[in-house]
Amino acid sequence: MSSPLISSRELIAARATRAIVALDATAKLPGEQTDPEKKLLETHLPGARRFDIELFSDPENPLPHMAPSAAGFARQAGRLGLTRDTEIVFYDQGNIASSCRAWWLARLFGHERVRILDGGLPAWRNAGGSVEAGVPAPVPEARYETRLNTRFLKGLGDMLALCAGGGETAILDARSRGRFDGTAPEPRPGLSSGHMPGAANLPFGELLTEERLFLPPDVLRQRFAKAGVHGNMPLVATCGSGMTAAAIVFGAEIAGLGPASLYDGSWAEWAAMPGAPIEKTNQA
Repeated sequence: MSSPLISSRELIAARATRAIVALDATAKLPGEQTDPEKKLLETHLPGARRFDIELFSDPENPLPHMAPSAAGFARQAGRLGLTRDTEIVFYDQGNIASSCRAWWLARLFGHERVRILDGGLPAWRNAGGSVEAGVPAPVPEARYETRLNTRFLKGLGDMLALCAGGGETAILDARSRGRFDGTAPEPRPGLSSGHMPGAANLPFGELLTEERLFLPPDVLRQRFAKAGVHGNMPLVATCGSGMTAAAIVFGAEIAGLGPASLYDGSWAEWAAMPGAPIEKTNQA
């Protein structure tokens, strides 16, 4: 696969010639009121299956939707009838970030044949794609084998070292400017807003058009360059809880930039850590 992004028209044509599994990965972002399960029952791509990000998370971790163990991912993927050879296209009901999170999880555990439907379900319907309603048909369980790709993942220790030592790695925060600057509150009670030392702000929506499609690669490179990322500079994405940061990782991928990874605990972990260095800007 040359690009991890596929348009609706390309997917319509491709599904007419070969087996491609569509996975609805819709998850709620802070402030959203949508019910992903209800929306799936109302409308989904033909044959789509539900990729519930909460099920593909570590049930033992108190932080929101942290990546599962390899065994946990394999178990849930197998229940969806997936194998390492399955060609997958993730989509969502329109927030884009949740399909990016699902793509990141698949790539973290070594899945190669995986793409994202550009613009999600709204773009699919605008292109004339057919839809279904009701409960997706059950599928036979399969055996899934993972191959952990650690370049996609950073932990708290990694971030503490990066913030303490500076260096050539860029840290991009996908949260809103107010939360990054410290002038707007965090949606999670008890957490200060602000940002990690040395981080730059790139709200994930700035990677998208008004129609919620990804910007062309050359424009994406300009957006990343404005945020301080050039060439093959190592990049770590962060956000509130590891969801919208995945859009930065995905955007860097389609822009042809260097290796990008995701700080999975993100601000939910960092701001809750006693003594964590937090910077704020534009303070009164």
